[in-house]
Amino acid sequence: MNKEQILISITGQDRPGLTASVMGILAKYDAQILDMGQADIHSTLSLGILIRADEDYSGHVMKELLFKANELNVNISFQPISDEKYEEWVGQQGKNRYILTLIGRSLSARQIEAATKVVAEQGLNIDSILRLTGRISIKDPTKNVRACIELSLRGTIQNRSSLQEELMHLSSSMGFDFSLQHDDMYRRMRRLICFDMDSTLIQTECIDELAIRAGVGDQVKAITESAMRGEIDFKESFTKRVALLKGLDVSVMQDIAEHLPITEGADRLMAVLKRCGYKIAILSGGFSFFGEYLQRRFGIDYVYANNLEIDDNGKLTGRYLGDVVDGHRKAELLKLIAQVEKVNLAQTIAVGDGANDLPMISEAGLGIAFHAKPRVVANAQQSINTIGLDGVLYFLGFKDSYLGE
Repeated sequence: MNKEQILISITGQDRPGLTASVMGILAKYDAQILDMGQADIHSTLSLGILIRADEDYSGHVMKELLFKANELNVNISFQPISDEKYEEWVGQQGKNRYILTLIGRSLSARQIEAATKVVAEQGLNIDSILRLTGRISIKDPTKNVRACIELSLRGTIQNRSSLQEELMHLSSSMGFDFSLQHDDMYRRMRRLICFDMDSTLIQTECIDELAIRAGVGDQVKAITESAMRGEIDFKESFTKRVALLKGLDVSVMQDIAEHLPITEGADRLMAVLKRCGYKIAILSGGFSFFGEYLQRRFGIDYVYANNLEIDDNGKLTGRYLGDVVDGHRKAELLKLIAQVEKVNLAQTIAVGDGANDLPMISEAGLGIAFHAKPRVVANAQQSINTIGLDGVLYFLGFKDSYLGE
């Protein structure tokens, strides 16, 4: 008996049992399912099924499906697919696959049009689009103000650096964030995440807070900003700033710790990461006193930061103990922790905002610049500038619905 391929397309109001009804008819005529996919937007169904059936029975299949569609009040159409066309589709299976994630406080048609146009110009096809965030309320537009969609792409990128540059330009000029990742097993199995602390997990630089209490705020802040922009060596700048803190009473540190401004989304992100078994580390050019405070608050697994020397009178000496945790050391620590935890480097994530975070951001399987300095954004593959730290969850493929939100 000769066989033929038929693409069945069903659209209309979704309801329980619809797929089972369709499959019942296909099973009756022993049709082979070659492919199928379904999308459901606001209870409106779009279901596609590619079958291979005996030519003598395919007419009966379509007739019964038409009756069933009328009974269920949905639309149905049929398209014959030649053997050659089907084999062409089969040949596409070996193509590279990518995930493009778009994030913003909201996403407009103009932003999505611009991003998808760049994707099309690179010869990539969009296989599916998935909304990761919950629906935005029109009655309470200030609640859960964030939007994210994930596009599954197939094909061979003609010029990866050009695509990255164009998306980065759109991100900056149109006010949305993006992540372009190779869709492989590592992307779905991240296990270790390393955070910078100051201006990443917290919305301040602890050394600046200490400097304000010591009366040298302007001097230290100027050195900090220059170091974060990469204009001066981090170790040199760190030594100069710490020296200016000489004589400050250590009790000030506890007061600052108890009033640290936690970054938007940090609590939600940490709760989800801990629930899902991620190992979490703080790798900071700041101070271990504050890192350990956050460690206790969030249940963080590792903290590596700098230790200030304290004299017998409980005053800062203006010196530090041990080696400085600079950019190079952060990258080393990321690799060391991954080795200890038996995690492939491709399964690691690094999040930071300053120039001294670039080495670990570049080393990690997924490096994210968070509300970062221009130089850092320009050198990172992914960045978040429009929403809070929990935006990292969407780059990992989490949906709000998975989290009960």
